[in-house]
This record gives sequence, structure tokens and C-alpha cells, in this order.
Amino acid sequence: MTSELTDKTGAAVTVTRNDAKGAYEIADAEGAEAGRAYFYDHDGDRIFFHTEVDDAYAGRGLAAVLVRTALDETRADGLTAVPVCPYVAGFLKKNEQEYDGAFRAVRPADLEHVQERRRS
Repeated sequence: MTSELTDKTGAAVTVTRNDAKGAYEIADAEGAEAGRAYFYDHDGDRIFFHTEVDDAYAGRGLAAVLVRTALDETRADGLTAVPVCPYVAGFLKKNEQEYDGAFRAVRPADLEHVQERRRS
């Protein structure tokens, strides 16, 4: 799925889910990749374990656009978000009412799953 959006400066950005990489990717108007939010789908959950935005795009609010889009799509897909990534966890804490029921707390098994997948 691809979503056409704008950052906090009003510039056009695109968020795309790349299942082959297990990441949501955000690109600027010219198509240059600016950041990504990595995830694993596991047992009805979408475990978000790392989010990054290139320094060249700092201050434009791209991480928030990226994570909001990823969480909205996760909810639409009927999956529960699991915020292993500190940025995703902070975003959910800040927007808890908006995403009530769409996420759950991280469990030790989630961390083990991420570690196992990253080793393979």
C-alpha cells in the first residue's frame, strides 16, 4: 500500500509498505528514500522494532508521518501493533486515546522473536 501525504512543512511525501524488506518506507517528492520503520508480523501482531529517518530530513516530522501511517495500516489490517521500537512506543503513549485497543504492551516473547528473526 502507498499513501501520498505531506510533512509538517507541507512538502509531499509517500509512505509505502515494503513487505520484502519488512518495512514502511517514506520518500520525498522526488522519490528519494528518507526513512523506514521496520516490522515483523507474528501471530496477529505487527511488531515494530526500529524506526529511522535520515539526518538530511531532520525537523520535517517524517518519523511521525511514517509511524502514524504504519499504525493506521496495521489497525486496518486487523493486526495489533507491538511497540518494541522506542520511537513507536513514545508515539503511541502520546496518542494513546487515538490508538486505544490497536496496540499492546511488549512481552518478553516479542523481544525473543525480534532477536531470533534478526539473527536469521
